[in-house]
Amino acid sequence: MSKVGLVLHHQREEAAAVTREVAHWLAERGHEVELPEPDAQLAGLEDRGVPEDWFGQGLDLVVSLGGDGTMLRTVSLVAAHDVAVLGVNFGQLGYLTEVEPPDLSTSLERFFASEHRIEERMLLEVRLALGAAGDSRHWVALNEAVLERTAAGHTVRLGVDLDGDFFTTYAADALIVATPTGSTAYSLSARGPIVAPDHRAILLTPVSPHMLFDRTLILNADEVVRLEVQGHRPATLSVDGQPVVDLVDGDAIECQASTHAARLVTFGTRDFHQILKAKFGLSDR
Repeated sequence: MSKVGLVLHHQREEAAAVTREVAHWLAERGHEVELPEPDAQLAGLEDRGVPEDWFGQGLDLVVSLGGDGTMLRTVSLVAAHDVAVLGVNFGQLGYLTEVEPPDLSTSLERFFASEHRIEERMLLEVRLALGAAGDSRHWVALNEAVLERTAAGHTVRLGVDLDGDFFTTYAADALIVATPTGSTAYSLSARGPIVAPDHRAILLTPVSPHMLFDRTLILNADEVVRLEVQGHRPATLSVDGQPVVDLVDGDAIECQASTHAARLVTFGTRDFHQILKAKFGLSDR
């Protein structure tokens, strides 16, 4: 039997209801079920809750019940354990989710029967390098890391090094360091290119730069991209949409491809082109 983790959207009661149903369905068939403690409390499954720091260890599968935001959180929770993730869509059209709620039990049966494939997506490792003192904090991102201005009405100055060599200093609202998966997220809103998600590359996209150079750089995935805050204006680091720390003059982050990958469960070839057409309302001519 398998050990299955469940992660749910925290503001969707229908996701909590389906979580309870699928936990019961799995337990009836002899599978072990666990949830991060906050999710277990929301779903009324407190006896199956584990600390978030432990979640992912020994899991054969984790089911994400929500939308793309829940998928981002799920991948972050289990990335270090290389666990397969099955996305269940409770939002609108999702880039990352694979199945709709009515199809979940059938999809689980197909997974346990090995009638699935794993699609690997590049993850971004983000490390913190504080100027005043050492700090070992790090994160993984499926979409992007963003270093952005803290004060409204002002740009922030960010020095960029590529593989240890100084490139330039940006004056901008933000700099986005994105994966190919994240090319259709915030980077796209800043007029960055769309990159097929099975590529390995790092996209560096400025947001409203106050300079003539305003193009996205597409870099080798193994390059180390260092962003340093310069001057008296602070910046906020967000990872996959979640603010994590404020940085001041001399503080920096370093980004490069993670040694781990997001492992997404699919039941056929995901047609990225058709997803794009549906998402952006592109009609056939």
